[in-house]
Amino acid sequence: QVQLVESGGGLVQAGGSLRLSCAASGAIFSFNLMGWYRQAPGKQRELVAAITPGRMTNYADSVKGRFTISRDNAKNTVYLQMNSLKPEDTAVYYCNLNPSVDRFWGQGTQVTVSS
Repeated sequence: QVQLVESGGGLVQAGGSLRLSCAASGAIFSFNLMGWYRQAPGKQRELVAAITPGRMTNYADSVKGRFTISRDNAKNTVYLQMNSLKPEDTAVYYCNLNPSVDRFWGQGTQVTVSS
């Protein structure tokens, strides 16, 4: 049973930074593309960053240059370093495979950026 547990969210002022972590159970992590997604109130969930097993990365235009995704395959963990945060980054952040798999959605971690 693969489980993904996100952590590291919180309340931060605009311009601040947060580092999110996603711990995965199961060996499936090491062989799959992973992604960080977010869902703001009243909006659809969107992919913000993705990383291949070989650590090639891709970002949504809205976060490019501010967010960095990384992974530690030995620890089955994927990270999202978020710098220069903006109020529009406020959302619940989730990790999942990329493309996402419905049964792997976790509780997410709330990120709130105050202006």
